[in-house]
Amino acid sequence: MLRTHTCGELTKKDLDKEVILCGWVSSRRDHGKIIFIDLRDRYGLTQVVFIRSCSPNSYERAEKLRNEDVIKVKGKVSVRPEGTENPKISTGEIEVLAEELEILNSSEELPFLIEDNIEASEEIRLLFRFLDLRRKPLIKNLELRHKVIQSMRTYLNNLNFLEVETPFLTKSTPEGARDFLVPSRLNPSCFYALPQSPQLFKQVLMVSGLDRYYQIVRCFRDEDLRKDRQPEFTQLDLEMSFVEEEDIYEIIEGLCFYLFKEVLGIELKIPFPRLTYKEAYQRYSSDKPDLSTDEPFRFVWVTGFPLFKYNQEEARWDSEHHPFTAPFSEDLALLDKDPSQVRARSYDLVLNGQEIGSGSIRIHNPSLQKKIFAILNISEQAMEEKFGFLIKALNYGAPPHGGFALGLDRFLAIITDSASIREVIAFPKTQKGVCPLTGAPAKVSLRQLRELNIKVIRS
Repeated sequence: MLRTHTCGELTKKDLDKEVILCGWVSSRRDHGKIIFIDLRDRYGLTQVVFIRSCSPNSYERAEKLRNEDVIKVKGKVSVRPEGTENPKISTGEIEVLAEELEILNSSEELPFLIEDNIEASEEIRLLFRFLDLRRKPLIKNLELRHKVIQSMRTYLNNLNFLEVETPFLTKSTPEGARDFLVPSRLNPSCFYALPQSPQLFKQVLMVSGLDRYYQIVRCFRDEDLRKDRQPEFTQLDLEMSFVEEEDIYEIIEGLCFYLFKEVLGIELKIPFPRLTYKEAYQRYSSDKPDLSTDEPFRFVWVTGFPLFKYNQEEARWDSEHHPFTAPFSEDLALLDKDPSQVRARSYDLVLNGQEIGSGSIRIHNPSLQKKIFAILNISEQAMEEKFGFLIKALNYGAPPHGGFALGLDRFLAIITDSASIREVIAFPKTQKGVCPLTGAPAKVSLRQLRELNIKVIRS
């Protein structure tokens, strides 16, 4: 290692130690024969002192330092003079008296200052994301994201869930939004689709007997973007066999309780309150009611959504959530009489007025699944082309099963009180789906297009 310590760990216990620190110059203050440097890494700040009479060579180099130069400093830990301590930082009682200085790399003139409260536009911040990510608020958000993901894994692993990866290159199936398509070079005129969710694969896993599955997974939707949307996003996806709604509620409430206790030190009140879809609209005129008036975080389950919604433009029924959601058994007779009155065994989890996750008990009977497809005006041929493998699996002893998916990005944006989910994602896209840092999406060469048997008609 080039360093012996980080910039956030030295204290009075380390007095007189010879240490080596590496980091970025956060600020430089020249007091004549003494230069003070605030050296920063992701762990914190350490004040480094260059004294001309003690180390003239290092002092001379320090005179040339600029903000965000990355350096390596060797020196001795010393107590700060009385009255100069900084109680706002963990290293505020000490400083390092520099003996050697190596400039590992210099920085160009900065497009914006690396400060907590930044005035630069989001476009500039995303263009220089490597600088933006040096700021403490974003570092804290990414550290919190890491802790939440690790805690999710710990909680679910302890409950005998298996983390199973599902394919990113799969076939296009209608799930509400447009798919991102990937051309297949080996199969001309054929396309993969990036998954909008692992929905069908996790149901197949239940048929396979893997009764408790989870995955922290990337999903992709080619849709118009808002502040709470990204074309690629992360969700906690889980599925369980031989369960009913109460079992899902218990697992998810336990997970949220564990996350808030472990990561934020907050004890949630569980079980969460519940409202039916009709009750939510009657009381709050919304299926995403905000109950956070007296507490910073208020969860509520909203249940019993309509199974279908009528598409006036196309004069047909659409799924309210997705076509794999089971109806209430007492509403089965209404499938033929009045689909608008059929209730879904679905549930949304709402936090402070925002939906952070949803799930349902799935259809495990192949005949019922075909009937739902028929109501949705999906022909036998389209049914076979799009969902034939699922129907086939359901014919081989599919158990009752249900699941849930929690949107990690939105969840993190709420608990960090961020203005946008872009504040909790390392490399987000803009509202136009563009990555300013890399320039994606971008044009490709004609050679690449020819290899894929693709011809651009108009650009």
